[in-house]
Amino acid sequence: MLGRLSLTARLTALYTLVSACVLVGLGLLVSIAVGRHFVELDRDFLKDKIDLVQTIVGEASSSEMLVPRLDELLTSHHGLFIELRNSTGLVYGEASSVFSRLPSSIGIDGHAFDWMAGDQTLRGLRAAIRPPSTWTGQATDGASLELLIALDTAHHTHFMQSLRQTLALYLVGAILISGLLGWWAARRGLEPLRVMRARAMTVTAQKLDQRMPVDAVPAEFADLAQSLNTMLKRLQSDFARLQEFSSDLAHELRTPINNLLTQTQVSLAQKRDVSVYQDILASNAEELQRLARMVSDMLFLAKTEHGIELPHRETVSLIDEVLDLFDFYEALAEEKHIALEANGNAHIVCDRLMIRRAISNLLSNAIRYSPPNAPVRVSVTPGDGQIQLCVHNAGPAIPAADLPRLFDRFYRAEKSRSNPDSEGTGLGLSITRAIMQAHSGSASVASTEQTTTFCLSFPTQDASS
Repeated sequence: MLGRLSLTARLTALYTLVSACVLVGLGLLVSIAVGRHFVELDRDFLKDKIDLVQTIVGEASSSEMLVPRLDELLTSHHGLFIELRNSTGLVYGEASSVFSRLPSSIGIDGHAFDWMAGDQTLRGLRAAIRPPSTWTGQATDGASLELLIALDTAHHTHFMQSLRQTLALYLVGAILISGLLGWWAARRGLEPLRVMRARAMTVTAQKLDQRMPVDAVPAEFADLAQSLNTMLKRLQSDFARLQEFSSDLAHELRTPINNLLTQTQVSLAQKRDVSVYQDILASNAEELQRLARMVSDMLFLAKTEHGIELPHRETVSLIDEVLDLFDFYEALAEEKHIALEANGNAHIVCDRLMIRRAISNLLSNAIRYSPPNAPVRVSVTPGDGQIQLCVHNAGPAIPAADLPRLFDRFYRAEKSRSNPDSEGTGLGLSITRAIMQAHSGSASVASTEQTTTFCLSFPTQDASS
């Protein structure tokens, strides 16, 4: 049930409960303190009357002289009861008085005691009174008189009942008011959450630029608002990339599909020779291979986004992999009169096929965009904390605005997105970065007016030089 309550209701209930405990405790404390104060007042009053009785006894010449004096004392103090005894019996008082129901265990210790006599609530003291050495007509033998003195506490009882009723009414009213104030304070305190909720409700796929108010909320909500803003910013960025990726993917797929469709429709328009059909099928096969490579690359990138385990980890010599790739690209390089050069070496622990694919992507790009008669150099440099493999090629500088996006999917620096001489899918650099991330490394690019350099950085903790 508690889980269904709103945060405002929970805070209100908690505040009301705490207020109720505090107020009830305060009411009990007041009631107990007032009751103790009345006990102290009654005890002081009774002690004062004991001293007065001691004076009366001391001034009396005989026990008979006590009666009128003590009667006068009782008459002037309503609700006061006195009984005086000696060793032989009553000296003053009545045998059937309120003291007849007094427990015999009461001692002479100066502490007040309470008891009931009929419908009366009494508070009394027991004391020893020393009479004069001789009274007229009798000797006391030095024995003390036992004095029992009591006070009817009905007026205190009535006052305490009235006080408790007043406190009870006050407590009920104060608890209700505290609950209302707690509800108001909780609603006001949680108002920023409602503002954030209303702002969050305005966020849609077409409106991801909304942000939570950070400066206008209390410090306790500022971190939450900042975290939500960071999440919204990340979602906006990812959604923008997804939209761009969808557009790029549609563009990249449209060209080969249109080529296949056009050639197929043309070939079906009229009857042709077998050789013509063979040429058309060969052209279609090339387009289908391009589509197959694109799908394969997309599947690979999808796997790397969810994290992949390296299938085969082994120690690899980077320069050996580079030289093997030089053999593969030798014919293409000779066609453009490009010299392939390599220097340095280092060993890393990696998946050989993945790393070869990453280096191959950089080499193919370098050869493709390098001008004729210009060398393509590969350098392997062990460093402090990392090992770098860099591919350098001459050529025009890549615009600074394009550098941060070169590793994005389907991104090409050519704004027209058309490159007739290229058979790539626009995913090579994205795959290179994904491979490096799988190896806990990174890929970077730098470009000047003379040279463009792509670098792969490997952590040394997985390597031995």
